[in-house]
Amino acid sequence: MKFQTLPNQIICCIDIRSFYASCSAVDAGLNVMEDAICVVGDLNRKGSVVLAASPRMKKQFGVKTGTRLFEIPNHPDIHLIEPKMEFFVKVSMEISRLFEQYVSKDDIHVYSVDESFIKLQHSDTPEKREEALNIVHRIQDDLIRLFQLPSAVGIGPNMLMAKLALDLEGKKKGVAWWDYKDVPDKLWPVTPLSEMWGIGSRTERNLNNLGIFSVGDLANSDLTMLEEHFGIMGNQLYHHANGIDFSSFGDPVMEKQVSYGKGQVLFRDYETASDVLAVVLEMCEDVARRAREAGRVARTIHLGVGYSKMVFGGGFSRSRSIDEPTNETMQIYRVCQQLFYENYSNKPVRNLNVSITNMEDESSMQLSLFDTQRWQKRRLGAAMDSIRRKYGSTSILRAVSYTDAGTAVQRATLLGGHKK
Repeated sequence: MKFQTLPNQIICCIDIRSFYASCSAVDAGLNVMEDAICVVGDLNRKGSVVLAASPRMKKQFGVKTGTRLFEIPNHPDIHLIEPKMEFFVKVSMEISRLFEQYVSKDDIHVYSVDESFIKLQHSDTPEKREEALNIVHRIQDDLIRLFQLPSAVGIGPNMLMAKLALDLEGKKKGVAWWDYKDVPDKLWPVTPLSEMWGIGSRTERNLNNLGIFSVGDLANSDLTMLEEHFGIMGNQLYHHANGIDFSSFGDPVMEKQVSYGKGQVLFRDYETASDVLAVVLEMCEDVARRAREAGRVARTIHLGVGYSKMVFGGGFSRSRSIDEPTNETMQIYRVCQQLFYENYSNKPVRNLNVSITNMEDESSMQLSLFDTQRWQKRRLGAAMDSIRRKYGSTSILRAVSYTDAGTAVQRATLLGGHKK
């Protein structure tokens, strides 16, 4: 098989189960496995969302991540807790220090506040396997003993396989070890495609349109056809479906970021188009800045709008491709503005999403020496980015951020989108 010629390392992906709820439970002297605990973004806003819920909260009361505060039943056994993001980050840092007792810093890759990759062994032999499994069990025991935090682990020959083993089996069993030989039996049956790490709903729809509905379908598709439809991403999708990850440890599993986006749940229902577009402009600024800093430009701009539950939800999601790729804030915003007015139904808005895709290196963007206005805009954007890097995200803002509709100033006081 094509897998057998690949080098085998032993890498694990460790996930702290219900991290926010678990940390909050420990901080409040509660038991995350027994008590009904809900971590809510802001207890002063009835529309605030649940960030994490304990197992009992999910099973007994049907409350899960994304549930609104006003939907939570009034019950004396329920504990409502606001997130303490600085506390969560400190706990995450201490967990990383624990990992350093078992492996070197170079063999640790922090993927998120509650999830990390660890290279346990640089080669795969029966002796190394036994030692690796022993380390995993000791780390899990230490997490309980020192932090009272339960964990789940996926182990594999690369980062991708370790993550897949975690998500598709480890979170149910506690520990799961996947090898290349397990791919046909464990990975290929997975459906819908969005159940696989790295495949979002939009990519799933596009694959479905090609008659690809399971990971096995994807793994056995024609590579040339996938590359024609998805470019370099098609190549990566094909190899990932076969459990193959060519990235080095610590690198992003996808060779280059294929999109830049920002989603936002608004602090209140926005009733007017002008207010909504004020926030859209802020979001375009953030997305464009990240693309500029990465030296990337985009050909496709996407806008998603979600209406308030007070009008029974709904909304729209639309994309538009442009002739020449860009990372200029106002050019991205103008396309979003067009998409908004073409599809807006004059309903209160509560959710917004802006993203750019079909990325290219910035060198592909043609800037004419005689087009002084475009050069000035590019230099202005770079100057604003430099000021923000040096003095903070609110050191220079567009005027809309200081209106009642703007959210950038208030969100700058948050950590991870939530109270510190």
